[in-house]
Amino acid sequence: MTLRIEDLIADLLAKGADDAPFLTHRDSVTRGGLRAAVAADARGFAAAGVRRGSTVVLQSPASFTQVQALLALWSLGAQVMLVEPRLAPVELEALRARCRGQFVVRAGDVGRTPVRFRERFELVTEAHADGVPASTDHCLVQFSSGSTGVPKVIARTAGSLRTEVEVFNRLPNMPVAGEGVLLLSSTSHSFGLAFGILRSLDAGVTLVFSTQESGRDIAETAAEHAVVGITGLPHHYAALNQVEDPPALPALRWVLSGGELIPREVEERFAALYGLPIGQGYGTTETGILTMDVTGLTRPTVGPVCDGIRLRVRDGQVEVGMDASPYLIQPEGANYSNGWWRTSDRGELTDDGLLTLHGRADSLVIFGGNNIDLLEIEDVLRTHPLVDEAIVVFDGAVEAYVATTSDELDEATVVGWCAARLADFKQPSAVRVLRKLPRTPNGKLVRDRSVLAGSP
Repeated sequence: MTLRIEDLIADLLAKGADDAPFLTHRDSVTRGGLRAAVAADARGFAAAGVRRGSTVVLQSPASFTQVQALLALWSLGAQVMLVEPRLAPVELEALRARCRGQFVVRAGDVGRTPVRFRERFELVTEAHADGVPASTDHCLVQFSSGSTGVPKVIARTAGSLRTEVEVFNRLPNMPVAGEGVLLLSSTSHSFGLAFGILRSLDAGVTLVFSTQESGRDIAETAAEHAVVGITGLPHHYAALNQVEDPPALPALRWVLSGGELIPREVEERFAALYGLPIGQGYGTTETGILTMDVTGLTRPTVGPVCDGIRLRVRDGQVEVGMDASPYLIQPEGANYSNGWWRTSDRGELTDDGLLTLHGRADSLVIFGGNNIDLLEIEDVLRTHPLVDEAIVVFDGAVEAYVATTSDELDEATVVGWCAARLADFKQPSAVRVLRKLPRTPNGKLVRDRSVLAGSP
């Protein structure tokens, strides 16, 4: 029998003692408090007309409010379209109209960058007459990062979410009941949702949040709550590396990075400062988690393929076995055929199941009859001591964009650095030096030339 999302949520909420903390920042929400808050929110949404099969867009910053609202909507059997809190109203409406959402539930403090963590926000529920109920049993709709092109509409069932929680539960070194994890990963995206909210509910883990205003705030939050693990993106660990005289973290067993490949210099600095290697996880919005090693002992791989995951490398690209296409609305070039979805990530799989990633397949271009790997040029740019981040794109020519906080770095210096370290045919034809590089809503660097060229 098909698992219903309301049944999954009822099962997860029933676990744990009433006085056990689940969400913690400065204040805390216990398991009993969560159950009461979810029930109250569900009554409010039901009064607004939300019922089983309703299509609801939820836009809220990471917060206790967001977690409670999501669980309440699911407890009613709604199909939730979870969108980034930093999307502007025009972008939000475009996604809602595309998917014909019946309701929009949003926090008042959205549509701006950055949105810092707060425990609670006021929510507003709006009904849309042109919306339609769900026509499938998908309970979760998400959107691709949109670093290039139109965001893809990705759908998950309650069964797939339950299976992903079970995949996490079978992994070694996972936090157990009574332990805390500092979740820097966004709860609006795949990993923060499945590992953070759902797996923590299932296992009795306490989720700890930081405002993320600085590396010191992150470090002090980890110390105050004696977390055993930290999950985040490479820029979180780069921020932690800037902390002078960081607090001791004796309870910390592991840290995990995902989202994009982490620069080697960030790993090395973190290990020297905090005494732990950075573990790595790899997954996609379409599939959920695929590989994971919190110990960091299998670097430079992204860890072993998780138990229960069908993964292969064919023609140099990572492919994942799936029973059906992951898209609610089939995009052009969906890359799904004969039970296999092609990720467009280049990789290499060892006989013992360890996966090494070599960047995106579209980072390889042919220019002037030569094969050029744009990521190779990025790696060279990042070795300059004044370069903080680098992106190289191709649109008829190779263009490099670097970010720095130094007034001493200019285009001529960057050109000279590349000339000394790259063959002539790999030299960028244009270089721009910026204060910072634009990122997608989920924290990944943008690789869209039109966005980069317009950056100040």
